[in-house]
Amino acid sequence: MHPLILASQSPRRRQLLRQIGLRFRVIPSHVPERIRKKESPASNAKRIALDKANEVASRVKRGIVIGADTVVVLDHHVLGKPKTAADARRMLRLLSGREHVVYTGFALVDARTGKKRSGAVSTKVRFRPLSTEEVAEYVRSGSPMDKAGAYGIQDDFGAVFVDKVNGCFYNVVGFPLSRFFIEWKRLLSDIGIRPNEV
Repeated sequence: MHPLILASQSPRRRQLLRQIGLRFRVIPSHVPERIRKKESPASNAKRIALDKANEVASRVKRGIVIGADTVVVLDHHVLGKPKTAADARRMLRLLSGREHVVYTGFALVDARTGKKRSGAVSTKVRFRPLSTEEVAEYVRSGSPMDKAGAYGIQDDFGAVFVDKVNGCFYNVVGFPLSRFFIEWKRLLSDIGIRPNEV
């Protein structure tokens, strides 16, 4: 068997990979998520995802390593994970009633051969206007604190904040399943592995 390894502790990504029937183990990456201002959001997300996958692949002898990174952009400004509750409230107030773009980069690296596939997907998301009470209650729940842009579309409150999604829904959750699946199958073909051998 050729093991599949997820270089992320994200519960959303674990759930999505299980949803499409993949079996894998988790080895978190130690790569810092550094945004380079001269790079586009898509390029940043893809680079960080590839760095994560490469770092974990360097620590294992065999297997396909999956890396991912999500970047939320509003008016050309990147909204990362909030550092404090006040920061989360600030981000949510900025997003209220407006459209932003979610970019998720993903990468697959075969540890044995070094062959890789990567990509980035963007999705436009529009929030309805949010009340001060809604923002405060969501932040009190603690849910925004580990998420880029301070919200999760799959959360109770995050779900009702979103008015419209234009593009891949799963990309907003944190992993573009359709695009990933296509590239995963291509990588398997590149290294001569059948899907049932993973």
